[in-house]
Amino acid sequence: MNRHEWITQAARLQTSGQAFALVTVLSAQAPTSGKAGDKAVVTADGQIHGWIGGGCAQPAVIKTVRRSLLDGQARKIRIAPSDESAERELGDVLEFGMACHSGGTLELFVDPVMPAATLTVVGDSPVARALVGLAPRVGLRVAVVAHGAQAADFPEADRVLDSDAAAGVCAQLSSPFVVVATQGRRDVQGLKAALALQPQGLWFVASAKKASVLRASLVSSGEDAAAVARIVAPAGEFIGAQTPEEIALSVLTSVVAARRGQLAAPAARVAPATAVTAVTVAQPAPSLALAAGTCCGSAKKASALPLALALEVSAPAVDAASAASAASAESPAVKKSCCGG
Repeated sequence: MNRHEWITQAARLQTSGQAFALVTVLSAQAPTSGKAGDKAVVTADGQIHGWIGGGCAQPAVIKTVRRSLLDGQARKIRIAPSDESAERELGDVLEFGMACHSGGTLELFVDPVMPAATLTVVGDSPVARALVGLAPRVGLRVAVVAHGAQAADFPEADRVLDSDAAAGVCAQLSSPFVVVATQGRRDVQGLKAALALQPQGLWFVASAKKASVLRASLVSSGEDAAAVARIVAPAGEFIGAQTPEEIALSVLTSVVAARRGQLAAPAARVAPATAVTAVTVAQPAPSLALAAGTCCGSAKKASALPLALALEVSAPAVDAASAASAASAESPAVKKSCCGG
């Protein structure tokens, strides 16, 4: 067996977008066939490419690899002689008992290598193009879906589909995250295509008012109401974004947070003007940002927030009606969002 087979297999699996774990022998106490520094690529279906020791160690390694590929977390394991095959945690090491007669102890490090997640950007708009350029810089693969799109216009994208027909998109793509940035051009078709992918997270770059109208239209046309309700709009985190590039950055922030498990399952974000009445000085800054809404269609809410907060500071007992009235006294000079909504 070629002990360095893992190198070519790792390259093959990574190119094809398949998950695997690189398993390295950290230490070995004789008698063991594995030696410190030995490596193998191990897949979830139990294939081992390389060398990390004989058959006695392999069941524990495969079991650990499967766990690591589920949660993306690296693990250190010890496989030691024991009359029992039970496992136990010893600090940061997971120990497996091994009843094989060969004896010996192995310590191994299991490092999962996950394929890059795909972000599908629907639409050919300034925000869409900015997203396509920015997403690969944070390790995301990018697919573009836009009616009449040309691959030459999206050099950073891994795939470009020139049709937004839902059936075709669903047949050709699989994507956990989708951002619809059609900005007034084929909004309904773009949203239908996005829904067909059944993503974990779906963001729509539009104002809350526009999104509400389109949600109702989607449901009336037969789309699943629960899936439609999970469309996040306005999209992105509040950073005061105005340009397409800034809006793309704010939306990508939400995508990265969802990818890293820092957000719950995305839900439709509908923030009426009276939402500012819920803000109190005891809440941390992120809560203020959420109450203020996002860069797309929510500039007025953001401008009203300092006034509502001032009311909370000067009169903690202010009632909701008074705060809502104060929040409505917004400046007429607020700059309109550039999200197209």
